[in-house]
Amino acid sequence: MKKIVTTALFLVAITSVFAQEQSGFGLKGGVNYNANGDYYNAAKQSSESPESTIGYHIGVFGKMGGNFYFRPELMYTKTETDYSSGSFKLQKLDAPLLVGLHIIGPLQVFAGPSLQYIIDSDFENATIGDFKSDFTVGLNLGVALSFNKVGIDLRYERGFNDKEVSLISDNSTTNINRLDVRAHQLILSLSILL
Repeated sequence: MKKIVTTALFLVAITSVFAQEQSGFGLKGGVNYNANGDYYNAAKQSSESPESTIGYHIGVFGKMGGNFYFRPELMYTKTETDYSSGSFKLQKLDAPLLVGLHIIGPLQVFAGPSLQYIIDSDFENATIGDFKSDFTVGLNLGVALSFNKVGIDLRYERGFNDKEVSLISDNSTTNINRLDVRAHQLILSLSILL
């Protein structure tokens, strides 16, 4: 019994030393494994599955609270998705508003909405029509490990809004394709609390 109590106290002490429970602000960056909805030809009612590619993000975050915390972030994100007819490049500002909970030691879970503003988009070999709205909303769900002031997290993001853009490949309205730009991606980040 004495060994169990000693071991439990040791584990609690170690995990409390490593848990990033401080409030403050910091820097973050990482990679995005991205795919943008489905690419399809509206005239032929056929669709293709895009290949996902890796993008990146950099930004800042704030953290308020202890075991239960609020973590707003502001990030610049650049992604590229390859299709058989070209590459779709997207640049946006992401503002996730996350609520998290320390589970045990350095392990945390979090979730929240992500507000997104599209800065620029480009499709190789085609002209892109205007977005009806440059603003979208998504959802982030993830897990994190925090060690003192350094953290690493993995999250899944999915866009909510119907977001399509028209592609005109030969300057005629008879060959119009549509691209669904709602992101669904895995995001791996490294953060440093300053």
